[in-house]
Amino acid sequence: MPSIEAVLETSLYVSDLARSVAFYRNVLGLQLMSEFDDERGAAFAVGPSVLLLFRAEETSKQRTIPSHGSNGRGHVAFRVSRDEMAAWRKHLDSRGVHIELEHSFEGNPPSLFFRDPDGNLLEIAVDA
Repeated sequence: MPSIEAVLETSLYVSDLARSVAFYRNVLGLQLMSEFDDERGAAFAVGPSVLLLFRAEETSKQRTIPSHGSNGRGHVAFRVSRDEMAAWRKHLDSRGVHIELEHSFEGNPPSLFFRDPDGNLLEIAVDA
């Protein structure tokens, strides 16, 4: 069987693109790569991967590639080093981001679970 090396890109769906771009850039510090035509979406660099934000009602109209449209909330976990977990906790608190849960998997430092402005579940976690 051929192998898969990594996730190249993943998508989340948002209702207000400008608000979401500001959150991912200013709160999480992600680098904006591009915004798509007609406020359809945006792409952020996340290390070697890409996080796509789409307005589902706009991207479902796309005809040149398969639709990225979806319904409901999504989840993305961002990997950080063990040494930065405390700094992330303080940073999120300083930005007014409510941490819903801290949960430890198999003895690792606890992951931090919180939501973006559209209710997508985000996680700051160490590589287990």
